[in-house]
Amino acid sequence: MPRNLLKALLRLLSWPLALVILFEEWGWEPLQRLFVRLAHALGLQWLEARIRALPPYAALALFLLPTLSLLPVKLLALWLIGQGQLLWGTLVIVAAKLVGTAILARLFTLTRHALLRLAWFAVLYARWTRFKEALLAQVRASWPWRAGRVLKRRWQRRWHGWKHG
Repeated sequence: MPRNLLKALLRLLSWPLALVILFEEWGWEPLQRLFVRLAHALGLQWLEARIRALPPYAALALFLLPTLSLLPVKLLALWLIGQGQLLWGTLVIVAAKLVGTAILARLFTLTRHALLRLAWFAVLYARWTRFKEALLAQVRASWPWRAGRVLKRRWQRRWHGWKHG
């Protein structure tokens, strides 16, 4: 009985988790490119070179820092929501998610080589990647996902026809 309950719970949680993962996938590259442009505009290539040269555990500490530093911001958002400020709380959460994703994406790119030198990290990263790909394959094979893709293509054709017609 407990095993079936765990399976049912995992299925229930798989869609919200998949949505979070899809957001990360969607935002990871574009937000990282934004941070690359920002770093170049501010002349921070020297800092990126120093980050790339970090040893594994220093890279891990730096990689985890944004996650920990955004915790108070997310708590502020929850407090705002608790105070009846749903819009402001939601905006703070969305902004924290966007900024956090951008920072983590860039830091992971810069520290990936060092992080993967940690055997335990490499194993966990490989497991996470397999899990994430299997979950995304399941979502992409689902009826709502396929229907959404069809609707997206239709709207793109209409938009293209309207724009160039």
